[in-house]
Amino acid sequence: MKAYVFPGQGSQFPGMGKEEYESQALAKEMIDQANDVLGYRLSDVMFEGTADDLKETRITQPAIYVHSVMRARMLGSEFKPDVVAGHSLGEYSALTAAGALSFEDGLRLVYERAEAMQEACEKEAGTMAAIVGLEDEVIETVCAEVDGVVVAANYNCPGQLVISGAFPAVEEAVQALTDAGARRAILLEVGGAFHSPLMAPAQERLQKAIEEVKILTPICPIYQNVSALATTDTDTIKRLLIEQLTSPVRWTQTMQKMIADGVDGFVEVGGKGRILSGLVRRLDRQLATESV
Repeated sequence: MKAYVFPGQGSQFPGMGKEEYESQALAKEMIDQANDVLGYRLSDVMFEGTADDLKETRITQPAIYVHSVMRARMLGSEFKPDVVAGHSLGEYSALTAAGALSFEDGLRLVYERAEAMQEACEKEAGTMAAIVGLEDEVIETVCAEVDGVVVAANYNCPGQLVISGAFPAVEEAVQALTDAGARRAILLEVGGAFHSPLMAPAQERLQKAIEEVKILTPICPIYQNVSALATTDTDTIKRLLIEQLTSPVRWTQTMQKMIADGVDGFVEVGGKGRILSGLVRRLDRQLATESV
């Protein structure tokens, strides 16, 4: 079985999509359409923007979504996933590539998501930190003992977990986790406390947009971040998409469940093309990975 997986924030790069835009009619059509839907020239930042320009949440999320869906569409009849999944933002790319969302609806949701997250970050400052070299249970226990909001946010692979929450609480947790034996415990350069309770205002705003969108049955099961389980049920997809902003990304559990269900090959679609592949190899170096 082959899984197509779609990356989230962090997979952007200067010049993304420019080569395809200049050489492929489909890519040009999709990127021009994205500019029209958004009402501004996203392509200018994708093609000519610096790495710092591309870090802004309002830019990053639509850029990665457009790039990933474009790369999937360019595969044409070769795009034959048995299952799909996406890391955080990448879940929207996966749903669109699998036919559950139209390109335009997915882009509008991603834009609304980015705006809502940016707004939530401005309401209450927060941050995230990468923790390497500790068991998930140890990290969860330490976070639970810290005063203030700090939670496990991204289960990326065994031994690598990202925590998220209010600045003082995350800083306290970083120190406590260092004392507990973490190989690395470092604050990340992010705009806010993604996948934590601090994203509740963003979730409320995004929920209205998601409820208004038509979600179709995808061409294959999608493993969603919140549950790490496969589904094709449109009501479940919609509910878990709403919950995603304040829930952890259970990527480790998703990969483990895919492998248990028979997936033996992973294709990473869009972005730098090596972030999710690297996480797969940390789980099992025997698994086949490729990037498109």
